[in-house]
Amino acid sequence: MTKERITLGRFGEDLARERLKDCGYRILTTNYRCPLGEIDVIARDDDVLVFVEIKTRKNKSPGRVKEAVNTKKQRQISKVALAYMKSHNLWGSKARFDVVAVGLLDGKNEIEIIKNAFELAY
Repeated sequence: MTKERITLGRFGEDLARERLKDCGYRILTTNYRCPLGEIDVIARDDDVLVFVEIKTRKNKSPGRVKEAVNTKKQRQISKVALAYMKSHNLWGSKARFDVVAVGLLDGKNEIEIIKNAFELAY
């Protein structure tokens, strides 16, 4: 991954986390890693445990960005989420998968939170 892409990703993640907080999410952890992969943000939205994937793209609207979370990525996120729930004894918790799409288009930062973006994927 190039330095520019890493910088862009971090910038987008910072914007997304701030938007999540502004919308009432309580962030529990960021960049959670386990042998199965990574989840960008794990948060609470009221009584719901939320696993958040953040996607940032330059010169694209948020609608085009969210398409980057394909079935393969959904499966990987699902596996990591299940591992997190198991390791933190959260099996009975309500949970969902959100995507935050950050589009950097024409000098503007457009951020869209897509709640329940996908179901648990195997």
